Amino acid sequence: MTDIEVFCHLFAAIPEEMGVTLGRTGYSPNIKERRDFSCALFDAQALLVAEAAHIPVHLAALPMLLARLLAAIEWHDGDVVACNDPYVGGTHLPGMTLVAPVFAPGEPAPVAFVANRAHHADVGGMAPGSMPASTELYQEGLIVPPVKLLESGRLNDGVMDLICRNVRTPDERRGDLSAQIAANRTGVQRFLQLVERCGLGEVSRRARML
Repeated sequence: MTDIEVFCHLFAAIPEEMGVTLGRTGYSPNIKERRDFSCALFDAQALLVAEAAHIPVHLAALPMLLARLLAAIEWHDGDVVACNDPYVGGTHLPGMTLVAPVFAPGEPAPVAFVANRAHHADVGGMAPGSMPASTELYQEGLIVPPVKLLESGRLNDGVMDLICRNVRTPDERRGDLSAQIAANRTGVQRFLQLVERCGLGEVSRRARML
């Protein structure tokens, strides 16, 4: 096995383990049983490095969202940005995406990003399930533009409360969002372990080769 293949597997293992975390800690049947979610790893320029074999439509749209967020967000260690807006790189409103930056020790800017998108059972709107025969986006549910759900590791209670207040199953939404946060933390930890093992320069160089 070549070095490139080794690093391909090392990178691919990160979103795979993120998916295991999300599936095991998810609150709703959509996530825990249907496994309607996807996880991915991106480099410092928000270019896709690895993705788990989850839901293809999620993964195809995630790079579009990351590209929009890269310049629009002032990133800090411990941040988590939430978004479901299809005009920013989402799919449909029930597909909520959480993105977290990876900061290596001593680095002033993110060296990578991890992201996951999960289909929530309800995000408000005119019908349960948030997939009605609507004629405009506002009828489908709550539109969440890019917003920090966590700021420097601290939960933004106002954003969480706003989301949960506009859905029919607030406890379930809170549980699934917490599972998505946990999945991203897993991805951040695993990437930093890879950096500690191989060095940031080598990991970044290998990521650019994929």
